[in-house]
Amino acid sequence: MKVLVLCALVALAAADVPLAKRQQDVNHLLWKIYDHLHFDDLKGYASSFNPEGDTSMYKDGGEAVHHLAKEYKDHRLLEQHHWFSLFNERQREEALMLFDVFMQCKDWDCAVKNAAYWREHMNEGEFVYALYTAVIHSDLGHGIVLPPLYEVTPHMFTNSEVIQKAYTAKMTNTPGSFYMEFTGTKKNKEQRVAYFGEDIGMNVHHVTWHMDFPFWWEDKYGHHLDRKGELFFWVHHQLTVRFDSERLSNYLDMVDELQWEKPVEEGFAPHTIYKYGGEFPARPDHIHFEDVDGVARVRDMIIMESRIHDAISHGYITDKDGKVIDIMNDEGIDKLGDIIESSMYSPNAQYYGALHNTAHVMLGRQGDPHGKYNMPPGVMEHFETATRDPTFFRLHKYMDNIFKEHKDSLPPYTHDDLDFPGVDIENVGVDGELKTYFEHYEFDLRNAVDSAEGIEDVELKADVDRLNHNDFSFVADVKNNNGGEVLGTFRIYLCPDYDNNGEKFDYTSGHWHCIEMDKFWKKLAPGNNHIVRKSTDSSVTVPDVPSFQSLINAADSGSFDMHDFERSCGIPNRMLLPKGKRDGMEFVLWLAVTDGKHDLTHSNGDPEHGGTHALCGVHGETYPDKRPMGFPLDRSIPDRRVFDETTNIKFTHVKVYHDEHHH
Repeated sequence: MKVLVLCALVALAAADVPLAKRQQDVNHLLWKIYDHLHFDDLKGYASSFNPEGDTSMYKDGGEAVHHLAKEYKDHRLLEQHHWFSLFNERQREEALMLFDVFMQCKDWDCAVKNAAYWREHMNEGEFVYALYTAVIHSDLGHGIVLPPLYEVTPHMFTNSEVIQKAYTAKMTNTPGSFYMEFTGTKKNKEQRVAYFGEDIGMNVHHVTWHMDFPFWWEDKYGHHLDRKGELFFWVHHQLTVRFDSERLSNYLDMVDELQWEKPVEEGFAPHTIYKYGGEFPARPDHIHFEDVDGVARVRDMIIMESRIHDAISHGYITDKDGKVIDIMNDEGIDKLGDIIESSMYSPNAQYYGALHNTAHVMLGRQGDPHGKYNMPPGVMEHFETATRDPTFFRLHKYMDNIFKEHKDSLPPYTHDDLDFPGVDIENVGVDGELKTYFEHYEFDLRNAVDSAEGIEDVELKADVDRLNHNDFSFVADVKNNNGGEVLGTFRIYLCPDYDNNGEKFDYTSGHWHCIEMDKFWKKLAPGNNHIVRKSTDSSVTVPDVPSFQSLINAADSGSFDMHDFERSCGIPNRMLLPKGKRDGMEFVLWLAVTDGKHDLTHSNGDPEHGGTHALCGVHGETYPDKRPMGFPLDRSIPDRRVFDETTNIKFTHVKVYHDEHHH
């Protein structure tokens, strides 16, 4: 019921303005972000609107807008045509001042006029960030599909060679499509997996997740983000294990964790350029960590880490008032995630610090730790670009191992924890071949180059290779001996069978490397049930975001309905499968069916839940599944018989093939 009431309220707030109009306003606000506004209605607002003129349009009586306007009049805001990084404390504050203004708007009119006005007066990066997060978190944004960031700020997603070609094409008025190589050469082993870290869809997943669950979020903005700390753990754990499976697909060892006292082996030359601010700094091979002026010393990082290890060994954390919070339970991981990322939910940021956020900046600055060359921030200092750097995965493996230490300290699951009495899985498998291939994909570069009045835009595209796979379905035969209908939670994992040396993983060593493929709820009738689940329906993935141009065209047509694309937080659908090998790579396909009546948070709710709830929750609501994320493979498994003797758990062996010639 709560959901219905919420939707009714949302509809009221935005009812005065049809969705197609709101969508087009957002499209127009984000088009050619570095130019002046291109559209007459918005230009009009920007020149005639006074944000402080009528404060009755704000929920807070204008408090947020007075604050921002004063900073602007005092010339304290970052100038335009300058880089923006969320990890820069002052720049983040300014972006959040604007976010707050949007969140205080009672209606769309207030929001769009403020947006037009501030777009002309504030830094472009701050503006884009504030607008994106406000559309995601404000009721006024309901139904709006945000254009893909790689077409709004292409500099963050393409290399400088492509950007230069686009400029030349623009200057000579010749349309073009420019092939984008991944950074590095064959001499660099890391190059073999660059297609994963540099995948624009994966980059969008990462940046969007951090907009859905920002570390700066406070509940005063409207609601509590349920299990945010645990989601921080789970999403980055999944990025890490997926990266490990890609490495195994390419005959590389799983990624090694970063250590503060050891050299960073892999250097990185990003080949990327800021729109304003020069090149992204490179980092040579084998450097030792240096203290970064004004950010942190290496020894601070080591102290932070050891305090977290202490908490895990003690089984409790201490909040800022000295109270003890027990973490030896299912909720402990959530608290630990808040502490390690250090979000505003951290019970004691003073003591435990912000390991994750500080580490990103430390790594981003290793090319110029003392500011000697006045370099702009490194790729690690933007969520859009961070996964391009191989050390991103080394950093997250290091944090993942801290989380694992906690999970290993909890008691293993017993037969009773796992059992779903009366439910037997007779078999599990796949329908269709598990086959991956690379395909060409084009995206729009017109927003990368500057425009001049009266000169027509020419078509400019980047052409990039990306991983995809053939459609397939998971199939299972499940027998329900309970006499009545029951609700089952289906949990599907794909676990690598062997490490890079050909050593077989067993339950004890392998459970932590499993990729979550899907989680869904199905009613089981008494007797035999044949279950078929399409790969395209997976609750961890999202379809391709529609291109900027198609969003403009759709909004023009006046009947805008793209509800399926409303959230772009999730692994790209085409990357559900790891790449695999030409002659097949062996995985274990693992299924557990647990008691949905016990698992589901919303007992009367629709068990479908749609979208990417596994990695991204359900917006503004509690997480649909009561169990720990990764259940039941999240805790140590000293004795595999507990699993073998449970009839509602079953696995089979499958192979993932890679076809190098598919077009």
